[in-house]
Order: sequence, then C-alpha cells, then structure tokens
Amino acid sequence: MDHSAQLRDTKISTLLWRFSIPAIVGMLVNALYNIVDRIYVGQGVGSLGIAGIAIGFPYMMLMMSFGMLVGMGSTALVSIKLGERKKEEAERTLGNAFILIVLISIGLSVIGLLFIKPILVISGGSETVLPYAIDYLRIILIGGIFSGIGFGLNNIIRAEGNPRTAMSTMLIGALLNTILDPIFIFWFGWGIKGAAIATILSQLVSAVWVLRYFLSGKSTLHFQAKNLKLFMPIVSKILAIGTAPFVLQMGTTLLYVILNNFLNQYGGDTAISVMGIINSVNMLILMPIFGINQGAQPIIGYNFGAQQFDRVKETVKTASLSATGVVILGFIFLMAFPQQFIMLFNKTDLELISMGTRAMRIIQLMLPVVGFQVVGTGYFFAVGKAKEAMFLSLIRQLLILLPLVVLLPRFFGLDGIFIAAPISDGLSFVLTAIFLGIEYKKLDQKQLETFAKVNMEVS
Repeated sequence: MDHSAQLRDTKISTLLWRFSIPAIVGMLVNALYNIVDRIYVGQGVGSLGIAGIAIGFPYMMLMMSFGMLVGMGSTALVSIKLGERKKEEAERTLGNAFILIVLISIGLSVIGLLFIKPILVISGGSETVLPYAIDYLRIILIGGIFSGIGFGLNNIIRAEGNPRTAMSTMLIGALLNTILDPIFIFWFGWGIKGAAIATILSQLVSAVWVLRYFLSGKSTLHFQAKNLKLFMPIVSKILAIGTAPFVLQMGTTLLYVILNNFLNQYGGDTAISVMGIINSVNMLILMPIFGINQGAQPIIGYNFGAQQFDRVKETVKTASLSATGVVILGFIFLMAFPQQFIMLFNKTDLELISMGTRAMRIIQLMLPVVGFQVVGTGYFFAVGKAKEAMFLSLIRQLLILLPLVVLLPRFFGLDGIFIAAPISDGLSFVLTAIFLGIEYKKLDQKQLETFAKVNMEVS
C-alpha cells in the first residue's frame, strides 16, 4: 500500500500509532540536543553555564521561529496537495521551501554574529553570564543553516507519509550530539564551547541525511531544478499557513526575553538557571505530545482534503486521549520527584536545587490539560486554518502568559513568575475546547452536504 493509500484507508488508531511513534521517538531524542547540553554543561561548567545557554536560547528560538514559518507551512501545504492528488504542486512546495530555508538561515546567522553582545544583553544577560552565552551562541550561529535544513525538510518527509525516515534524521543527530558532548566538554576541555561544537556537527549530519533522502530517489517527492526558483503563489501559501507556528515561536522568543529579565530582577542568575532546567525537563515531557501532534497532522490534513471528515474527527479524538495520557504520567513523576530532576543538572548548588524544586511543583500544576490544547491547536494548523491556529497558539504562549509574567511578580515576587504558567495553561485549555467544539459542528455540516451531493449523483 502506497503512502497516500495508507492515509486514506488504514484504521486511524493503527495509522496514528505508525506515524506518532517514530515522531515521538525522534522528538524525544531531538530534545536531547538541549537537555544533554545543559546536563553536561551544568556538571562540567556549573550553574553559570546553564544560565549562559538560557540567555542565548531566545535568539535560537527566533531562528526556530523562521524555521517553523517555512517548515510547518510547507508541511501542511504538502499534506493537503497530496490529499488532493496534486503531486506536482507538492514538489514545487518542496523546492521553494528549501530555498527559503537556506536564505533565511544565512541571514539570521549573519545578523546574530554581527550583534551578538547587544542581543544577549537584551535577553537578560548579566556581566557574569555574558562570556558563557557568547561562547555558546557564536558557535551555534555558525551552524544555523544546518539546523534549518534538517528541521524544515524533515517535516516534509513526514508529510509525504514516511515517518520512519523522519525519525532517523533526528535520531542520528541527537545520538551523535550525546556522544560528542562529553568528549568535547570533558576530554578536550572545551567547556561550553564544546557543547556548541557538538550540537552543530550533529545538525550538519542530520541536514546531510535529509538532503540525501530527497536526492536518492527513495522519496515520494523529488527535487527538480525548475522548483528551486521562488514561485510567489507557493511562497505566499507557505507563509500564510506557517504564520501560526511562526507567531507562536516569535511570541515564545519575546516571552523568554522578558522572562529572563524578570527572573534576573527577582531571582538573579540562579533563577535563570532554574528556569533553563525546568524548560529542559518540560521538553522531555512535552516532546511526546508534539510527536503525537506531528503524527496526527498529515492524517488530518490528507483526510480533510479528501473530505473524509469522520476520519478527521477520529484522529483528533485518538490523538487528544493519547497526549493526555502522556502528560498525566509526566505530571505524576514531576510532582513526586522534582528535586531529583533538578539534581540531574547540578548536585552541588543548594540554592539552585531548593529554588528549582519549588518552581517545578508550581509551574507544572496544570500540565495534565496541555496535551489536549496542543492537539486541538494542531488540528487548525493541519487543515490550513491559520487564523484560528494562530490565536490558540498565541493564547497560551503570549496573550495570557506574558501579561501574567509582567504583573504577578509585583504581588508575589519570584513565585508570581512561576504561578503565571499554570493559570495560562488552564485558560488556554478552556478556549481550545470551545473553538474545537464550534469546528466540529462545521465538519458535521460539511459531511451532510457531501452525503447529499453523493446521493444526488447516484440517483
């Protein structure tokens, strides 16, 4: 059975399992880029090294924002075009996505290298943390194009119905990073620079792996010279669909900039280190959710394009239940062993451990509802409804959370920053449920119209 036939005919639970497991494994392993760097840096350099990575993280998020703009936008468009059986348009999307990724990645790396110190100061870097942040970010920026290609095109591999290859891309890169980190940090004595070098070398290998896939003849979609020229109708569609995840990531970037500054104001470098650790732990918990979401999106997109709305709703339901199960399990472990998770990164800094344990228990209070919110938002993205997806994305990461981060510390000090997260998660869950309920009614109406049309044609 070809990939398109799978998306159209295979049982949803089986299909979601087939697509999501590789995505989950791949994203968990991919999360190790950040987690492993912070663990080894925390143990080998100390809490200031962790803070240095956290200070550089907003600009890395900025680069990821543009990667998502192109990568996720082209992924959704490819899924829909394959569902409509328009392979030529899907291949043109692939070629245009590649060119956009290369141009944007080079541009952002150059800007970052030219203005690296002012960027890090704006991100909340103190004089003690700046040297670590500069050493790390400068090297990451040099390899920015590798990250862009690997991330952006890998999503298209998944969209064409080949999740195992997509998983392999992330698996190879992250495992290599895990191997190289201790060698460069401890054996060669390169410290935080070693962590950055390990990361970009691993991303280079991932990028080569992705390009090899599309050039080998094994892929459904292929690079063609005529498609490596920007075609504005395709570019505009990519950017329109990709705006939602782009704005989300941009909002997240802004959030981290403001968050780092408020953390520095109310808790100093230790608070920044704590939040950096908790964000790493969050990645470990949330990556499976994002994997389920990524696995569901090509199924949703294809069947929406094929007007099989029952399969669309079944996919959303199955993905939501699976994601909720994952976060509940993570919630139990984080509430039971917060100190142990913090000590993975540093075992000697008592202030870091104490503050981190308290922060962990507060920030994760509403974790069980996050799975549904992610999948619900992913539905709107998968079917090309950029406005709804953008709004729901912004609600959790910007429109609710950011004002709370600014206001609550005035009344509760450092704890106010921590309290903002569970309040935002709870309100976002409610709004996502309302939006999805309205959308389901529209799908039911479309389904009735489709049945009526079929019956008229038969009669």
